[in-house]
Amino acid sequence: MQFINLAGYKFVALERLPELKSRLKECCGKLGLKGTILLSPEGINIFVSGSTPEVTRFKAFVHADSRLAGLRFKESVSSYPPFKRMLVKIKKEIITLRVPGLNPAAQRAPAITPAELKRWLDEGREVVLLDTRNAFEVDAGTFDNAMDLRLSSFGQFAQAADRLDPSLKDKTIVTFCTGGIRCEKAAPVLIGQGFRKVFQLDGGILQYFEECGDAHFNGRCFVFDERVALDGNLEPEVADTQ
Repeated sequence: MQFINLAGYKFVALERLPELKSRLKECCGKLGLKGTILLSPEGINIFVSGSTPEVTRFKAFVHADSRLAGLRFKESVSSYPPFKRMLVKIKKEIITLRVPGLNPAAQRAPAITPAELKRWLDEGREVVLLDTRNAFEVDAGTFDNAMDLRLSSFGQFAQAADRLDPSLKDKTIVTFCTGGIRCEKAAPVLIGQGFRKVFQLDGGILQYFEECGDAHFNGRCFVFDERVALDGNLEPEVADTQ
């Protein structure tokens, strides 16, 4: 059996979270999906897996909520379900940074598409690639010559960014992460600290792999599920767990 793995997020003001949690949990239960959905007042973060008909119905269910109508999903395929159970959780943040007053829905930095970033790198354009992921994720694979902050958790990003060389404030910086969600907060933090030319990689490494393969990337992209890490063809490091 082939499993379709969905990943998507949206920063949007959400209210009545217990009600939304109940509706999502019921939907996923009926469809037999497995994965994790995080809810908070700032938005939603989704990782679920199931058969093609199941995930198609799930996407329609999510998009039927006007607040989530524009949520974009990334898809990958595996021969086994990468999640063991279905969890829907309410948290303070869908990606924890703990920076008061930060509003990603209203403060999004300019995005650069994977194709445009590849073109810049092909041309040898001067650009600082800033990896916003944890150190162990970076160790699995990252872009050539990317800057690594050696984070043990994303919550350290603002403090680590504050220690960056001030000369970088006039450089072109492109932040990147696995699927884009961390950059929705990391890039605005940099702009708030005086970095003037900050872009975020649209869709993260996984979107880059989908559109550009592993050009200018060494290793694999770590993912937080049973697949462990994905290569430039979005093939898992662990081929089968059955």
